[in-house]
Amino acid sequence: MKRSEDFLLRDVAGTLVIVPVGAAVSAFPGMITLNATGAYIWELLETDQTVQSITDALVARYEVTSQQAEADVEGFLAKLQSAGALI
Repeated sequence: MKRSEDFLLRDVAGTLVIVPVGAAVSAFPGMITLNATGAYIWELLETDQTVQSITDALVARYEVTSQQAEADVEGFLAKLQSAGALI
């Protein structure tokens, strides 16, 4: 999976958000607020990724267990998927 080109990361007054563009606006007329970890995952999703590859990247970058990272990744990806931000 990777991120949809119909969603862009923007900095709005110091807050990182993913916003839909084009036709995606009618399907998801909102935005998703990200913390630094979410922004890092979004960056990783520029190329095709798996839950495991993202989990491994988080474990390597942050002080987190593999189990916690995987649970967080799955939850975050579910939000992106429901918004239509993943392909």
